[in-house]
Amino acid sequence: MVERMNGLSLDFIIHPGETIKEVLEERQMNQEELAIRTGFSPKHVSEVVNGKKGISPSFAKGLEYVFGIPAGFWINLQGIYDKEILEYREQEEIDENEVEIVKQLKKLIKYAEELNVINKTKDVFSQIIELRNLCNVKNLTYINKLLTSQVAFRKSQTIETNIYVLYVWLRICEIIAQKRKIENEYNEEKLRDSISKIKGCMFLEINEAIRELTKIFSECGIVFQVVENFTGAPVQGFIKNSDSRIILSMTIRGSFADIFWFTLFHEIGHLLNGDIGDSNFIDFTNSKSNIEDLADKFAREILINEKDFINFINQQNITEEDVIAFAKQQNVQPFIIVGRMQKEKNNYRIFSNLKKKYKWK
Repeated sequence: MVERMNGLSLDFIIHPGETIKEVLEERQMNQEELAIRTGFSPKHVSEVVNGKKGISPSFAKGLEYVFGIPAGFWINLQGIYDKEILEYREQEEIDENEVEIVKQLKKLIKYAEELNVINKTKDVFSQIIELRNLCNVKNLTYINKLLTSQVAFRKSQTIETNIYVLYVWLRICEIIAQKRKIENEYNEEKLRDSISKIKGCMFLEINEAIRELTKIFSECGIVFQVVENFTGAPVQGFIKNSDSRIILSMTIRGSFADIFWFTLFHEIGHLLNGDIGDSNFIDFTNSKSNIEDLADKFAREILINEKDFINFINQQNITEEDVIAFAKQQNVQPFIIVGRMQKEKNNYRIFSNLKKKYKWK
């Protein structure tokens, strides 16, 4: 059992029977008289006054008649006591494993507090209670089994995953999305028809682009959001079916513009390829599978015509002017062409001055 962290002690939790005892003394009335006046047995009155039994609504009404103090006062007093006892017992049930989990979640806790997803707290005990409420579990250790039963879970093959960081990150995504109300239901055809508008957003300043993307996706019945990434949750995207709407969360892992746009169309590819179904879908960084390959193919072909690209890179002595002209032909920014070339040639130095990094707000 861990040391108590918020000073909560049974010594400071006062049973409402103590208040009844004080009123009896003030009125110079004994318990036997109170029993007669309320119609309850002397044993019942004694048990309430001595903290062995709670104040029921009917007994509270009896106290109202006898003392002239509203029943609501006594019911509220009992409610406060019950709540404090519950909190004390919660504290007593916290074990070292939950404390260790909280230590792993320090950055995520701060992020959740900044987004008003959880209340700001100062001690580990309160943080554990906040996280239990966030994750809807009685004990944080239950998360380990819960995640694999709820989501399409395919770990990254190269990056270590912390199950607790990942689950809390997913819950943050869900809650901030729930705060944003959209009217439209998910419409796949409208999403297909919006591809060119989505593609055109890359010519905007990135924060303006995100605002415009949010609007376009909303019209398609998709809650779009860009969220911070954290060590232990190697996720590039998270998609969730939610009440006939879709939540599409992207991380800001890395800052290269070409990666952001490729990843965005990769996630759209998952939606249009029917990979989501009725479950939550976690798209891990560097995850390998057939559906990942198909989503990659979708993103590549949306951004650059495959036949045109092959003809372009087979040219001799390609210049920056050639890259810029080809990008204009494909209706993309030059950094898209450069990113593809660097990956195809496994050379991340070529035309690196045409690459672009985003500064996130």
